[in-house]
Amino acid sequence: MAATHRIAARTVIAAAVCAASLAGCAIDSGTGSGQGTRGPQKEKGEAAPAPKNAVRLIGDGSTAYTGAQPHLPRPERLKPGQKPPQFVVFSWDGAGEDSQKLFSHFREVAKENNATMTYFLSGVYMLPEEKRDLYRAPQHSPGRSDIGFNDEQGIADTVEQLRLAWLEGNEIGTHFNGHFCGPGGVGDWSVGEWKAEIRQAKQFVKTWKTNTGSRNAAPLPFDYDKELIGARTPCLEGQENFVKAAGDMGFRYDSSGVNNQVWPEKKHGLWDVSMQLVPFPGHTFEQLTMDYNFMVNQSGTTTQGDPAKHEFWGDQMRDGLLQGFQRAYDGNRAPLIIGNHFESWNGGTYMRAVEEVVEKVCTKDEVRCVSFRQLVDWLDAQDPKVLKKLRTLDVGEAPKKGWASFLSADPAPAPKGVPGAPAAKP
Repeated sequence: MAATHRIAARTVIAAAVCAASLAGCAIDSGTGSGQGTRGPQKEKGEAAPAPKNAVRLIGDGSTAYTGAQPHLPRPERLKPGQKPPQFVVFSWDGAGEDSQKLFSHFREVAKENNATMTYFLSGVYMLPEEKRDLYRAPQHSPGRSDIGFNDEQGIADTVEQLRLAWLEGNEIGTHFNGHFCGPGGVGDWSVGEWKAEIRQAKQFVKTWKTNTGSRNAAPLPFDYDKELIGARTPCLEGQENFVKAAGDMGFRYDSSGVNNQVWPEKKHGLWDVSMQLVPFPGHTFEQLTMDYNFMVNQSGTTTQGDPAKHEFWGDQMRDGLLQGFQRAYDGNRAPLIIGNHFESWNGGTYMRAVEEVVEKVCTKDEVRCVSFRQLVDWLDAQDPKVLKKLRTLDVGEAPKKGWASFLSADPAPAPKGVPGAPAAKP
């Protein structure tokens, strides 16, 4: 069944996702005065020399090169007849630490369940309110943002979570900046405007020290120009021109679309790792794997519906995700892609549901709960002919004669330099 029919016109994520903004941080130390650093119109900035190969500060010291990211497994090619692992990606739009402490909470949930995740950071969460005019959103006046900005304590808290998350093997992607949806929003942006938005999203991460005046704080332990390889667009809009811009700027994947539970393929040079449609218990149509879409189909655009139904609604989301997982696990083994926000909609029932799904699936045999970076590393390491064959399997379809027969041919060797290639002989 086609995705457009399954979703029944329910895939658009409206601007109500701004409820996931950093509204809980209210401490202002007043140290962020001065001119600050606006998002540039072109990439610039060089790294300082590394002291004894330990830490090489970049730009104003907001970020630093500290070596290869820890806890990243080396991807390996499937052996002849080998069943693919079941990948599951938990991803978070507009990631930031606020008074709900959900970023830190789900970091701990991931560690306890052998999982890593992708956190799509909104760049304006690294920009204090008093410096809002440094943000120049395409087709909007300076200082406009539909999800607001942050304060210095909120930025400090978010920086701490980003640092720890990266050191634990999680990925820091981007959800861009102002989260503009609908007319005049990201869906109307040109390729050039998308590039300007991406450059600003990077720049706010690379200059948070200058913009907050926190010059003695520890840097983020990564080079964001190299770290940033993927994104999800606000409201899943503007994908066509974003993908063109992203390909030119070194991105490797996009997760802004809607798809069935089938194996990913590349579109316009980027891996299309869209969110997916899974069973919606009690309904004849399927549901997108995102908290907001479950909410809209349960309580409408009201983020706090009937309290008597909160538990049921959370169970409905949990069970739908678990049914989608089991369908893939027993079937075609297509990666399951799940997207969420750090939110408290309907009493926090969706956060409870996601946590229960993590606990249920990430500890199973042959399951890998990974970031998008780890997933696309694995996909790049595979024989393209093997991936093409995997894409012939429909939703929930296991090979009729078993995996050993289905993938029995010897895969071609990985090209030199591709992840999964044999190590060079000494």
